[in-house]
Amino acid sequence: MENRSKGRNEEPSPPLNEDRPQASTERLAGGGYPFQDIPGSKSVTARALFLAAAARGTTVLHRPLVSDDSSGFAEGLASLGYRLEHEPDRWAVEGRVRGPAAERASVFCRDGATTARFLPVLAATGHGVFHFDASAQMRRRPLGPLTRALRDLGVTVVHREREGHHPLTIHADGIKGGHLTLDAGLSSQFLTALLLVGPLTEQGLTITVSDLVSVPYVDITVAMMERFGAHVHRDGNTFTVPAQPYLATDYMIEPDASTASYFLAAAALTGRRVTIRGLGAGSLQGDLGFAQVLARMGAHTTLAQEHITVTGAHGGRLTGITVNMRDISDTMPTLAAIAPFADTPVRIEDVYNTRIKECDRLEACAENLRALGVPVQVGRDWIEIRPSQPHPARIACHGDHRIAMAFSITGLRTPGLTLDDPGCVKKTFPGFHRALDGLLAIWQRG
Repeated sequence: MENRSKGRNEEPSPPLNEDRPQASTERLAGGGYPFQDIPGSKSVTARALFLAAAARGTTVLHRPLVSDDSSGFAEGLASLGYRLEHEPDRWAVEGRVRGPAAERASVFCRDGATTARFLPVLAATGHGVFHFDASAQMRRRPLGPLTRALRDLGVTVVHREREGHHPLTIHADGIKGGHLTLDAGLSSQFLTALLLVGPLTEQGLTITVSDLVSVPYVDITVAMMERFGAHVHRDGNTFTVPAQPYLATDYMIEPDASTASYFLAAAALTGRRVTIRGLGAGSLQGDLGFAQVLARMGAHTTLAQEHITVTGAHGGRLTGITVNMRDISDTMPTLAAIAPFADTPVRIEDVYNTRIKECDRLEACAENLRALGVPVQVGRDWIEIRPSQPHPARIACHGDHRIAMAFSITGLRTPGLTLDDPGCVKKTFPGFHRALDGLLAIWQRG
């Protein structure tokens, strides 16, 4: 790993990661060590911030994710007139059931998809004119199905440059509600944003979904809405949310399962063992299902109520598989990055939506694997990777945190692999490289 880390300019970790250890040799009763602490879930933190802003009273969020994405979301709320108090491990948000306090605001969403998709919908519940813009990367990502849905609900939305993309302006006068049809085949965040705003409408909201990807993320949304006092009724592809006030609460943010996938994959690839605490049978996040993908490849997985342990097979042996990752597509790069070390091909299917993430992740994975000398075929919504020992290469991260973190795991068995942009991990885990190095040091001592 010395070659992987040499000369990188890593972003400093925020207090959340400085104050708590990244790995510990403390043993569990079942022998699963070391512990690996993972930052709070990006998806849960964004939803919790929205719900807290919309709730009656003051909500306290414990162990939220501190990263570029979550900081951008909180900054956006402040621009809209919401009051937030920040401590390293605790955020307090004073909610407003009638929408933003501001009557005019400009919000820069950075690279954050949840910020760029959730906050314009929240702004529409207020009264005023709200301008939104985002990074060049986020400007490329689609908003059309969501903004068409807002227009169907009577909200005035103006795309200031390219239809269906940022920048945009919301002319807000509250949301009456009613029934709409939504295509969420490109992103479940379109449905989540509308579900979250349903209780804030005058008449409630009924949404019929014509297509839906990443269903577990919608399950997270519904479960969290319940915690804040709202109820969602689902009948097949139709979701009904009555108009009702959210109520403030204390909310503990669980660790990020997508981020956990890198450390679970590291154990599987090296024949080592790691335990992720705070993620277990009670987790809201579907991406924890990545552990079962590793189990199919030969790793041993133990799921308890409050933690998960993965132990790699002797020598890090992996078995090739064919797997549909439609519902856990954020972990597709993780699997692609370790796939060359399997004994038979690995084929990943039904992941078209990964083409419209921070980068085209299917093509980015294929490009980097080819640079490593790995035989790859890629189609519209699939990638197939054949067994091959990668040779050293410089990984093109494309500014995408998931590409950088995934191929860092490839580097565990590829001396000389480097990243062209290691600092892009700041989007979700500024301390990632330090955490991975710490885990490797513990394994080497053990």
